[in-house]
Formats: sequence, C-alpha cells, structure tokens
Amino acid sequence: MRYFIIAITITFSFLLNGCGVYNFTGTQPIDAKTFQVNYFQNNAPLVEPGIERTFTLELQDIIQSQTNLNLVSQGGELLYEGEIVDYRITPMTATADQRAAQNRLTVTVMVRFTNRNKEDDNFEKRFSFFYDFDANQQLVGSQLTTALDVIFERITQDVFNESLAKW
Repeated sequence: MRYFIIAITITFSFLLNGCGVYNFTGTQPIDAKTFQVNYFQNNAPLVEPGIERTFTLELQDIIQSQTNLNLVSQGGELLYEGEIVDYRITPMTATADQRAAQNRLTVTVMVRFTNRNKEDDNFEKRFSFFYDFDANQQLVGSQLTTALDVIFERITQDVFNESLAKW
C-alpha cells in the first residue's frame, strides 16, 4: 500500500509539473501591459470606402478579447501599424460560354509590429486572405459585409498569431 501511495504521488507531481503556464489562446507570457493599433490607411489601387476603419477596429477587438492587454491611443508597449495595400476582385472559374462563374475578393494588409520591450519580436509582413462569391452577385451590402468579415477575421487572427501567439 505504501508503494502505491508513493507511485500516485510521483505520478501527480510529474503531471502538475508538466502543465506549467497555459491559456486557451496559445499566447506566450506577454511582457507588456499596453498595446496600440494605429489607423490602417487604405492605399490599395481599388479603394472600398470604410474598410480601413473596419480592419483597425477588428484588430483591436481580437487583441482585447484574447489577451489582458490595455488598449491605449499612444505610447503602447506593443504597436501595430500599417496599411491595406491590395483590394482586388478577380474571376476564378469560367462557364462554357467564357463568362466568370465565380469571383474572388482578395485583401492584402501590410502590418508593422513593434514590441518596445523585446525588439526580436518586431516584424513587417504582408497578410492576405480571400473570399469567393458567385459572379452573378454584386459585391455590395450584406454580401460585401460577409466577405470582409471572413477576410478580416482570418487576417487579424494571423496577425495575432504572428505577433503574440508565436505559432
């Protein structure tokens, strides 16, 4: 019985030792308390009004919801800045009579991340994602909103993973 208790104690000590610090977003311990997201300008050749504001707000939202960092308007320890560099609609598939059957909206964002506490984490990188839609539909209203939601959700998650989760 004594050996059984010792074996259980050793097993539990190894299990508890292996858990360490864990959170459900996958972020490493962050050596900062504040972050700043500067306004992302829309410098794409084809300009869709308002998407720069939407992207900036979505990037702020994902960082606030997945970390305990405080958003500040200036002097943040973590700084996100950049611009939307491409907004493009291209035909993807064709019908038998040489018309587009499906189009693709692609948005590319250049992000510059600065960690004032750990300069090795700094980067400047392009993030891009797409949304496919039927060529018979106009990309306006709720269709455009849905497309941008899908695209920005993916891009902001990629930016978060690159800057804080280190995935």
